[in-house]
Amino acid sequence: MLTAAPERLPELQPKAEPTLQNPEAEGFYAEAIRQLASSGVPFLLAGTYAVSAYTGISRQTKDIDVFCKPGDYPQILSYFKRLGYRIAIEDDRWLAKVFKGRVFLDVIFASSNGAIPIDENWFEHARQSTIFGTTVNVIGPTELVWSKCFIQARDRYDGADVAHIILRASDQIDWPRLLHYMEAHWEVLLIHLLNFQWIYPSERSNVPDWLMDELLRRLVARRLEPARPSKLCRGRLMSSEDYEIDIKLWGFSDVGGNGEAM
Repeated sequence: MLTAAPERLPELQPKAEPTLQNPEAEGFYAEAIRQLASSGVPFLLAGTYAVSAYTGISRQTKDIDVFCKPGDYPQILSYFKRLGYRIAIEDDRWLAKVFKGRVFLDVIFASSNGAIPIDENWFEHARQSTIFGTTVNVIGPTELVWSKCFIQARDRYDGADVAHIILRASDQIDWPRLLHYMEAHWEVLLIHLLNFQWIYPSERSNVPDWLMDELLRRLVARRLEPARPSKLCRGRLMSSEDYEIDIKLWGFSDVGGNGEAM
């Protein structure tokens, strides 16, 4: 079993840390992270803390996100239950929570849309950092981009996070691996890269030329494909609510998911 902070992982020197909406929650998070690191169950710190670590953006957050493999989240919940915390499975496809009063820790083991599995590869490419006095594994920048690409809903859009990670940590992103992750959804990757280049025209070189050439080649080839025989909407991979009308009223077939935050 992997430990919470193996020595072989590269050290991450956080550029910044977020602030908590409820400062009184810091004690809970410090204790929860310490306990989780002591549990022996592999996990990754992600979410706003990871974005701050790679970009230097300090913003408020209401909770802490930890990622784990699907087979490990029951162990995490059982461990915290034995310690007296309240636990809940919000959605058995991807999300559980650990509570102390009104504050909570998100335990995320997949993306809600099913497009992003959390597996052993995430831990192989993680970084080490010290958070609340405990050394933990932090999600790698490549996986952090991947985890945010489908969060494109009316009330939650993480495109700015993707752009800022590319701006501030492009040299740390493994671009071939990112393309491999998003092979089935390469157009979503292209959308984010075009978005980045439009926002930062002076920083276009942060995205490798070979990658843009490959994605644009695919885009040209797609124009030559025959028309699809059936109406398909993939929008619910980003937001089930925003694209519900397409399925219920407009005759499109659904491919599932709801794109909630990771």
